Order: sequence, then structure tokens, then C-alpha cells
Amino acid sequence: MNAPVSIEILKQHLIDPEICIRCNTCEETCPIDAITHDGTNYVVKPDVCNACMACVPPCPTGAIDNWRSVLKADAYSIDEQFTWDVLPEQGTMVPPPPVESQNAPSASSDPTDEADGIEVDTVRGAVVPPWSAARPYVNLYTHKNPTTATVVGNYRLTDEATQSDIHHIVIDFGSMPFPVLEGQSIGILPPGGTADGRTHHARQYSIASPRDGERPGYNNVSLTVKRVTQDYQGNATNGVCSNYLCDLKKGDVVNVIGPFGSTFLMPNHPNSHLLMICTGTGSAPMRAMTEYRRRRRLKGATGKLMLFFGARTKEELPYFGPLTNLPKDFIDTNLAFSRTPGEPKRYVQDAMGERAADVAQMLKDDNTYIYVCGLKGMEDGVLQSLQDIAGQHGLEWDALWQKLKREGRLHLETY
Repeated sequence: MNAPVSIEILKQHLIDPEICIRCNTCEETCPIDAITHDGTNYVVKPDVCNACMACVPPCPTGAIDNWRSVLKADAYSIDEQFTWDVLPEQGTMVPPPPVESQNAPSASSDPTDEADGIEVDTVRGAVVPPWSAARPYVNLYTHKNPTTATVVGNYRLTDEATQSDIHHIVIDFGSMPFPVLEGQSIGILPPGGTADGRTHHARQYSIASPRDGERPGYNNVSLTVKRVTQDYQGNATNGVCSNYLCDLKKGDVVNVIGPFGSTFLMPNHPNSHLLMICTGTGSAPMRAMTEYRRRRRLKGATGKLMLFFGARTKEELPYFGPLTNLPKDFIDTNLAFSRTPGEPKRYVQDAMGERAADVAQMLKDDNTYIYVCGLKGMEDGVLQSLQDIAGQHGLEWDALWQKLKREGRLHLETY
């Protein structure tokens, strides 16, 4: 008598290359290093992925949430996925033998069924928006179907004497619908292509203007863009999209996709407090939230705003002038500079420590929402500072951290 035939079906986790904006969120989030990338695509290793779903909620575009049922022996390889421009259609499989003759467990269960055992700490920030946040629109325009916007302003924010060239760029969509909320981002498609003939992928930029426009009542948005002239190792390079954007002139037309983001959103109830911590261009969403609150200040918004903002020097801090002119009773602004000549290095977590009592008061208030945005390197320091402040003031950090995430009150967006 023949032995039972064993045919395993794999519900393979795939990333849609048409929607993915290569932001690296999924790879950083994955707790078991099941995601990798080359110069073209981000892909999932079929022999490593355990369908834990930790990477799905943080993805700003939803590109990560794709699955194909395949015979395990025919799983799409990493090398094959690297060549894709589009996802393959769901194919027809040889039907598996009856369950009683299979050695493998049934593959009919949804990957989300296996996510219940995941430790919450695989994600460090909230994966749900504030309860009172407005409903966001996402993925209205894609790589296949982008929209266009016209540049109506491009201004350098940092001192001309500094190497840090940061621009405030305003683009207008005219009559084309492009609804956005504070905390969302858009993708810009730079012209041209790579050396191997592929068109450039979109680059993601946080929106720096409030939902009713950079200019109130206009269908426009602003971006905070730093010209990239060197990589993380300090080697000379020219950022494809950042240089393109920083060089745009009034009247130029850009291709745009998005909007993206459904969790890094501000609360709408008027007595909510915002604790905002950022560095460099990570100030973009904080500016959007602050400006929305400023415009609504006389319409009943009573919550506190507290900002910790870091840069190398005063001259390299975007929006320095406007920030210093905001009323002190409207926003509590704390600046930290790490490279001021003749002074010790000072980072945002140092400034937070100096204001520990006030930060603790905000942590104790269930109406406080925390937003962290900037370079990835700041994340550990900020979380450690929050933990230290909590401990100093009688708060049990681990329990508070879980509560903040569960209630959509701690949002991290680092890159």
C-alpha cells in the first residue's frame, strides 16, 4: 500500500512592488528578519516568515498586506521577487490530498489567526490612531495612476552659511481632490530612472501643512525637504528625489501618489494635549499639527502643546524664526542643539530631562498624545527618557507604555 502523499500549501506573504514606497518600515519592524531588499524591491523570505503580522499595521501604504496560496515546493523565491514590477496573480494549484492523508497541518487558516501569540512589544509605538482622529484617505493615487501638482513656492529654511540645505516646498493640486490630515505623508515620483533602465520609485515625505492647506482654504500642501548630499557613512552622494525637489521652481509640475498613513494622526477632541518630539525634517508633521491647533485656538481648542525640537545648530533648525514667535501660552517650545560651538552637546532627551516634572504631568494625563519623528537614532534615547521620567515620578513605565500604544497615544515615525 502506498504511503500517504504529503503536499504542503503555503500562504506566502508578498509585498506589492507597485504600491511599496521603499520606506524600510517593514524591514525595521519584522522581529525575525524575514524581510530584505535590494536596489529594486522589498521582499519577504518564504522560509523565515511566520505570518506574525507585526509588519502589517505600521506599513503606510498597505503594500505589505498581500498573500498568495502556493504549493510550498513552488514558493516564490527571493531572487524571483526581486525582479517583479507587479505581483503575480493567484494561480491554480494542484488540489491537496484529503486532510486525513496529509502530514502537514491544514493551511486553510488565515495568517492573522497566528498573530494572537505575538508579543505587543514587537511594535514600539501605537498601531491604531487616536479615538477622535478624523478619517484618513489613503492610496487615492498610485504608481500606475499618479496625480500632478504645481509648485507654488520653494523656500530655503536654513541659514545659507550652513551645509544643511532644508527647503519648505508648497505644491498645489488645483481642482484635483487630494484630502490629507496632519501626520500623513505623500510620495513624490522623481523623473528619470536608474542605471538599469527602471523608473525611480516614489520617495515619501511627511506633510508639513494642516488639513485645510498651507494657505487656508486652498488645495495645497507643504513639505519639509532636506537636500541629501551624503549617505549615512558620510560618503558623497546626491539624493535623487531630495535634490530634484529642492531645485524645483515656481510653476514646475510634479507627479504625486498617496496620501499615506492611517495611525500617526492627531486627536480632534479640543482638550487633548500634544507632546511632540522631533529632529530636523521630522518637524514636518509637528508643524502641521501645531498650525492646525493655532488656527483653531479661538474655536475652543484648549489642550496643551509641548515641543522638543533638536538640530545641530540654531542655524540648521528649520522654522526657527516662526517657532520663536509663537505665543508662549500657546506652545511650550524647547530647543536642543548638539553642535553649538563652545557648548556641550545637547539632545532632545536632555531637554526632556530638564523638564521632567512637566513631561511627567503630561504622562499622567489620559488626554496626552505623544509623537516622535526624526532620525532612527533618536528613538531609543527618547523612549529611555520617557521611561526615566515616568520612574522618577511614580509611574510604572511598562504598564504605561502598553496603555499608550493600546489607546493610540504613542506614535513613532523614525527613518
